[in-house]
Amino acid sequence: METMDKSKPILVTGGTGYLASWIVKQLLDEGFRVNTTVRDKANQQKYRHLLDMASKSEGQLSVYEADLLLDHSFQQAMDGCELVIHTASPFKISGIKNADKELVQPALQGTRNVLFSANDSKSVKRVVLTSSIVAMVGDAIDVHELHKGVFNEKCWNATSSVNHQPYPYSKTMAEKEAWSIAKKQNRWDLVVINPGFILGPSLSQRTDSTSIGLMIQLFSGKYKTGAPKGDQAIVDVRDVARAHILAGLTASASGRHLTAAHQKDFLAIADVIRKQYPKYRLPKKYVPKWLFQLVGPFMGFSRSFVKLNVGYDFVFDNSYVKADLKMSFTPFEKTITDHFNQLVADKLIPDLR
Repeated sequence: METMDKSKPILVTGGTGYLASWIVKQLLDEGFRVNTTVRDKANQQKYRHLLDMASKSEGQLSVYEADLLLDHSFQQAMDGCELVIHTASPFKISGIKNADKELVQPALQGTRNVLFSANDSKSVKRVVLTSSIVAMVGDAIDVHELHKGVFNEKCWNATSSVNHQPYPYSKTMAEKEAWSIAKKQNRWDLVVINPGFILGPSLSQRTDSTSIGLMIQLFSGKYKTGAPKGDQAIVDVRDVARAHILAGLTASASGRHLTAAHQKDFLAIADVIRKQYPKYRLPKKYVPKWLFQLVGPFMGFSRSFVKLNVGYDFVFDNSYVKADLKMSFTPFEKTITDHFNQLVADKLIPDLR
């Protein structure tokens, strides 16, 4: 891809999201013109934090209304943009009643809508898509069964379905669809970011992010009797935002990027805060797997999920993102501490400091 014209606006879809808000902020702080989409432009309360960020930055923000399920609704926001960063997609791992309707179709249709608009827009040169490591591996046990027990960008999730792990399935199907659409044209290129379990401070007080919800549960004492065993592939939200921007602006960037930094479990997260603030009811041990299988369904985790994930580690190779995008990562302790302090400041967890 040729060098991007930095005077042109950059489209970030789903700008009010946990990750997307950081992408918008970092672009604005660097002086870019940013177009972003929201579902309901009349509801300014949902994107007030974006307007506030824009007023304090060097950049300019324009807000457009768009819907993942509405054909051509991203076209106006995309006009004149050379770079499109598509982050908008539903993220739910529990409380799902109709997986196809709630997850798979919005992810697929949203990807098609944005990429078909890129086809129709003469200005677009690159699309950066937010996928996930779960498009590479569906269950932690899958890593264990890989050659050498490590996964990377060559891996594709082959075990998830609409009935088992529907969120990973939705991300897998959406990313495969994106590569399929990209290969049928040659005017714009596709670069994909595959983040791990994203943690770190939120720029808004929304709690409907699964990552934020799990942190609130942990710090509010829900897991005080014990945490499930199994390392996650953890990454700071600010680093994932940076990866998207580097993927968009680095002319030589290409392919998929497994974007994760730390192999840590919930006990390691709890330990970071316990050392500083011992009053919190945080877990000090692991819950036996058999017990978690019994209580898991009451906490939103199916027995099949527990069977195939608890006790297994997400072991990953992140060498490509470091080489291709020259990425470096925030220390684990800073990610957890900053996230904790944001939750306390926003009164989403009690202040026992």
